[in-house]
Amino acid sequence: MRPGTRLRLVLRDLASGCAFASMAVSGQLPVWTLALYGVALLCALAGRRLFAKRARVTALLLLGVAVVLGLNVLNGALNIVVAACAFAGLISGHRLLSAPDAATDGQVHLSGLLMVAGGAALSGEIIYGLFLVAFGVLASMALALGVVEAAVPEGEPVPVRSVMPPLATGVGFAVAGAVAFFILFPRLNWNMTGPRASPGFGEPTTGFSNTVRLGGAGTIKGNPRVVLRATLNPDPGVEALNAYWIGRTYDVFDGQEWTTAGGVRHAREAMLTLRPGGDSLVHQRMELLPAYGGRTLIALETPSRLGNAFLNSTTGSRRTFLQELSGGEVRVLEAGLGYSYEAYSLPPEKGSGDSFRGLPPIEQDALLTLPETVDPRVAQTAARVLNGEREPLAAAQKLAQWLQREYAYTLELSGDVEDPLADFLFTRKAGHCEHFATALTLMLRTQGIRARLATGFFGGERINDGYILRAGDAHAWTHVLVPGRGFVTVDATPPAHRPSQGSRFLERLLALYEAVESRWRNSVVDYSFRDQLDVARAFMRPTREPESPTARGRLPPPRAWGVALVAGMGVYLVWRALERLSRRARPLEATRFLDAVEAQLAAARVPRRDGEALEELHARLAREGHRLSPVIAPVTQRYLEARFGGRPLRSGEAERLLRTLKHALEEARAPSAPRARAS
Repeated sequence: MRPGTRLRLVLRDLASGCAFASMAVSGQLPVWTLALYGVALLCALAGRRLFAKRARVTALLLLGVAVVLGLNVLNGALNIVVAACAFAGLISGHRLLSAPDAATDGQVHLSGLLMVAGGAALSGEIIYGLFLVAFGVLASMALALGVVEAAVPEGEPVPVRSVMPPLATGVGFAVAGAVAFFILFPRLNWNMTGPRASPGFGEPTTGFSNTVRLGGAGTIKGNPRVVLRATLNPDPGVEALNAYWIGRTYDVFDGQEWTTAGGVRHAREAMLTLRPGGDSLVHQRMELLPAYGGRTLIALETPSRLGNAFLNSTTGSRRTFLQELSGGEVRVLEAGLGYSYEAYSLPPEKGSGDSFRGLPPIEQDALLTLPETVDPRVAQTAARVLNGEREPLAAAQKLAQWLQREYAYTLELSGDVEDPLADFLFTRKAGHCEHFATALTLMLRTQGIRARLATGFFGGERINDGYILRAGDAHAWTHVLVPGRGFVTVDATPPAHRPSQGSRFLERLLALYEAVESRWRNSVVDYSFRDQLDVARAFMRPTREPESPTARGRLPPPRAWGVALVAGMGVYLVWRALERLSRRARPLEATRFLDAVEAQLAAARVPRRDGEALEELHARLAREGHRLSPVIAPVTQRYLEARFGGRPLRSGEAERLLRTLKHALEEARAPSAPRARAS
């Protein structure tokens, strides 16, 4: 196998691998298809074409795989789009292991295009975009090398080093042209027809359960995965929001775990109003990612309304309904990979506005309930710290400051114990947010002050124009019922330990990925005809009012003149490049001319030695005084001039020289027949 052919096959196989990876990143392909294709790709890259001599048998195996995929679709175990993508990948793997020829090459590239289209249907994330670009570049290089290889006579090496620079330039122009086409050609938003979510890699990490049990190790605080994206209006514009994002509250503690009194309040609503709002509500566009893994909606504390919810799945997005439960929890009715919705919250400096009398009786009673086994030292300690303070908010803040000062924060706990609160307050004197919040809540209750446990997230890291929350931002705090203000947040956890406690390096790495992913969504996935108009208007619209409307109002702004100048220079440079290219020698045309000359010489049975080039043939015939030497001389000279002398063949010149050569060869052969018969 020639070196150029080997390189072309490697590029072709890698392009196929990138196309398959564009589907695999969705995380929806069956594991066994990943394994089969991976083995096929590795064998192909190693040059092992295992199916080269077993085409029919292996085709039957492929048919069997298609039947298995079809049965999975009929049984509902596999989505039909996923099955089609998996089968396209297996077809490509089969072709990679077959004997390489022109037909196989075409089938590998065609299956690659099908896989890229499948990847777009399964996932539109930025990793898919990277594999799409890699596939385009590698496949273009492989196809271009195939064209060069076809023009080189059999037995001669492919001039890889000389053709790679112009091929790379050509691929660069092709990618730039594709980007320009994407930007300028009118298009629709991909999300109008494409899916919105894919499961990705890894299991969901947060979500909400019906109980909060003390004694857990709190390992989630070290998880840096992004679980929520939010954009706020008005936008605070700060880098670290440091806000409380509530999911639900708990009001009953049995000594081991927290639960909620009450049940379902509203079964099926498109928009839920939890409490009256006002003119200063904070609007939020929220997106719960697959890594979140729960159906409980999150909103800035204190939410007033939630609604306009959409369920995102692998097959697209659709509107869904909400359900309100006790504890202020709002859930999506149907399970999906992710959810998007809108929320409106009261300004953070205000309380919830809830009145004690407005709460259901069962929740009123629960706000002062203590477990039967509560340690009497809890009440004694609370009374000693408060020292007569009875105002609810002042008492809560005094106890919170005492807990932050006297107790340590740790994620390493001893596990389940008989009385986790007493273990935290009087034995270990260290715990995480759930221990601090539970201690504060119960110490307030022992003094006749109503309080409950709240759970959600704390933080908000700015990425581009919005904020993200990580799994490690999961948090718990205390709600204190203050007359006239409702429930007010008081947090006993030391401030430094409220947000995520994960690796700073991983958090920065994921933040960088999230920033690039955000740009990808805004500039590619969600890029639409409206965005194209905005880009055009940005260039044409003046940035400020003209000083003199009569003199300058009718002229385009300087920005438009600058764009026109750049576009004009670009067109001029392209024209100059094409002009220089047209003047350059065309070695491939000279090679085709040489192939035609040698074909005529072979048809005329001109004697040639093994490996003898045309110029060597001409030189030998001239030394021998052969009568064909004058016939071959002009075509040899023009071939050498066209190939190496910088004098390309003119239009029609090759055809004229070949006709002259053919006529001369026929004349040279004609007189020899009578002499042969005479001898």
